[in-house]
Amino acid sequence: MKRLVLPLVICVAASPVLAEEEKGFSLMEEGAKLFFKGILQEMEPAMDDLQALADTMEPAMRQFVREMGPALAEVLRKVDDLSMYHAPEMLPNGDIIMRRKQPQPDQVPSEPAPQGEVDL
Repeated sequence: MKRLVLPLVICVAASPVLAEEEKGFSLMEEGAKLFFKGILQEMEPAMDDLQALADTMEPAMRQFVREMGPALAEVLRKVDDLSMYHAPEMLPNGDIIMRRKQPQPDQVPSEPAPQGEVDL
């Protein structure tokens, strides 16, 4: 019991010292708060307009994802690594093509490795 009394007395004696800390904000903190509050007030109409735009576009976007999602997933299954292809091109007739990049000469092995050996 005596072991608990000394730490308890120290904690109780230190609590008024902790309560005396400054409770307000510094001038820099107050200035920053006012600055960000002003920015939020200025941006509020634009954010409301953006929310309204998102609300009007949501049904169309959901339908687009529902219809095009499976087709895009199939294209991604067929295309292994996008870095192996050039940027998509649109032809005059409206077709869009993705040309496969030709391997660089240093990437093509000059001779095939004999059977049973692995060239690392």
